[in-house]
Amino acid sequence: MVPGELPKTLRRSAGFKVDVDALPGAFMRSGSLRAPADSTAIREVASGDRPLRKLLTREQRDLYKAHAPAGLGLGELSVLGPIMTLKLKAPPMAFSHRIVAELWFYPDDSRILELSTKCPPDNAFQPAAETRAYLAERGIDIDGDQETKTRRALDFYAAGLQAER
Repeated sequence: MVPGELPKTLRRSAGFKVDVDALPGAFMRSGSLRAPADSTAIREVASGDRPLRKLLTREQRDLYKAHAPAGLGLGELSVLGPIMTLKLKAPPMAFSHRIVAELWFYPDDSRILELSTKCPPDNAFQPAAETRAYLAERGIDIDGDQETKTRRALDFYAAGLQAER
């Protein structure tokens, strides 16, 4: 996803955000278009009692239609999950940026800890360098093998769907 190539209406949407995941040797960009949804409606979709299209806003359905693979309708998607997550939003002591910690517990007993910090897109490199230094000073190794929590979840559940077929 290249933010500058997206329609201005989408980039200006209140629910749209761009994330950049910094991994050793790579940056991964992703976008999301969020909208409020109640937990009852989510459970109904997950159980198959309500179609996914009823959970999504028109703006979300239009985004899907514009970017989904040809011939893959919303009704053909599978619900993946659940994944137990713990999320902590707290300003660390002696650090100028807020750090968010997410711990994802996968059903195979593996887990991923993601540490992130938020910053404006025009000033991403300075906070990234400061965060890297802050973690290194505390003995947190960020140079090992890494993968994003979402990629891990998609790979895990896609393997399960393949096995079912």
